[in-house]
Amino acid sequence: MSEHFHINTPLLESVCMSKRVGTTVYLKMESSQPSGSFKIRGIGHLCQQLAGQSKGVVCSSGGNAGMAAAYVARKMGLSATIVVPSSSPQLVVDRLRDQGATVNIVGKVWDDANTEALRLKETAGLTYVPPFDHPLLWQGHASVITEIAASMGPGLKPGAVVISVGGGGLLCGVAQGLTEAGWLDVPIVAMETVGADCFNAAVRAGKVVTLDDITSEAKCLGAKTVCTKAFEYSQSDELTILSEVVTDQQALQAVETFLDEERVLVEMACGAALAAVYSGVICSLQEKGQLPTPLGPLVVIVCGGSSVNKQQLIHLRNKLFT
Repeated sequence: MSEHFHINTPLLESVCMSKRVGTTVYLKMESSQPSGSFKIRGIGHLCQQLAGQSKGVVCSSGGNAGMAAAYVARKMGLSATIVVPSSSPQLVVDRLRDQGATVNIVGKVWDDANTEALRLKETAGLTYVPPFDHPLLWQGHASVITEIAASMGPGLKPGAVVISVGGGGLLCGVAQGLTEAGWLDVPIVAMETVGADCFNAAVRAGKVVTLDDITSEAKCLGAKTVCTKAFEYSQSDELTILSEVVTDQQALQAVETFLDEERVLVEMACGAALAAVYSGVICSLQEKGQLPTPLGPLVVIVCGGSSVNKQQLIHLRNKLFT
């Protein structure tokens, strides 16, 4: 068995995006992971540590964490039960089944599905794979920064790293990775969509809060409460985390522009990070003095996503722009 389930993804320069922000933009192409997103880094690591002698794994996820858990379980010869909320697109359910997973559809939002996954952990004796809130996940996700450092080479570092935030797992991994790389002075631009902005709500309230509902179409950002560790990082004096929110329309437009310019289709959750460039968030942060001018190379983590295809894109466009 290979040492990891994830691959070392390309770090590609984007000429079009670089032109928009006036500094070199590098894209960390997590969309090319075997399961379609960065989630496989942390989930692969966690399963290797915890699920070796297990009867099987259970994961609550409206998409990418479930895809990663199903992929890793199949490679490890384990059964996978993925509990998804009813808001998950049918194509996600189909793709999970293609990986050999049993799919249970429970509740309206991720939190409902998670309650069921925890119940199955107890009643069926399965190894519970949390989608974002576990130190082993963050340790696995930190490898994305290790790879960026290796690709950029000695003496070079990003001016800022742009990510999307759902439950906060990638944020914790990136924060850990920056700490390990000695890059504490590299700011993180944490992007969310309106209606799936649990991290931004926590930062503004000065404490972890729970959203009433997920109203954004970026369903994969749809945790109502951010993990405590992510909030703690936002309060730390060592790291700079800039929490920014874009509309669903801006996120979708970013997905479409990215498809046109870079020939890669990602989901709206990933579009939130891309919108930092396409909707002028980076330039506005520079104007406010929160990011330096000139800015060193901007690294955007293209987190990917399995819940999108051409049909889904058309559906979202009709819903958001008519």
